[in-house]
Amino acid sequence: MSVASVTRPSVPRLRLEPTGSRRVLLDGAWWPRSTDPVAELPGLVLAIDKVRGPVTRLVLAAAGWENHPRRLSMHGRVLRLGYFTSQPRGLLTAICANNERVDLLVVAPETASGTSDTAMILAATITNPVQARRIRLAVSTPGFRGAVDTSPEEAWETDGGRLAPAEHRVPEPVGRDR
Repeated sequence: MSVASVTRPSVPRLRLEPTGSRRVLLDGAWWPRSTDPVAELPGLVLAIDKVRGPVTRLVLAAAGWENHPRRLSMHGRVLRLGYFTSQPRGLLTAICANNERVDLLVVAPETASGTSDTAMILAATITNPVQARRIRLAVSTPGFRGAVDTSPEEAWETDGGRLAPAEHRVPEPVGRDR
């Protein structure tokens, strides 16, 4: 099913990790105002376009949205949308034209302001080791900051990745001649 967005896009409540680092669990967070993808996604897509390049596809969780259009026509282009049961409910992945991906925590619209602000700040922090599906629990747990003091590499290793042993790592180049 293809749907056209006819309303003016809202300004998204979006917080992105400022450095654009690719060594992060999440690139930031988004707090939509409703669960209507046709109303919410155009503003988000335009905001990501400005920072990371044109978005061509969105991967969303099947749960949490009131409908599941497969294509969204907006601003002279058609955006492909994929809804998957395997995608965590609190995660949205945008694929840009340059094949860069942007992974965002999706904060549920009904979340209280203080909780959503804390979750968005944590998700957009370069040293954040908490996965999207665990952030809401982390920010609602008293004293959660002490529980998230692990390095991003440690979190990555527990998420299925693995750092090479020190003797197998490529040394960093020195100077500009490399």
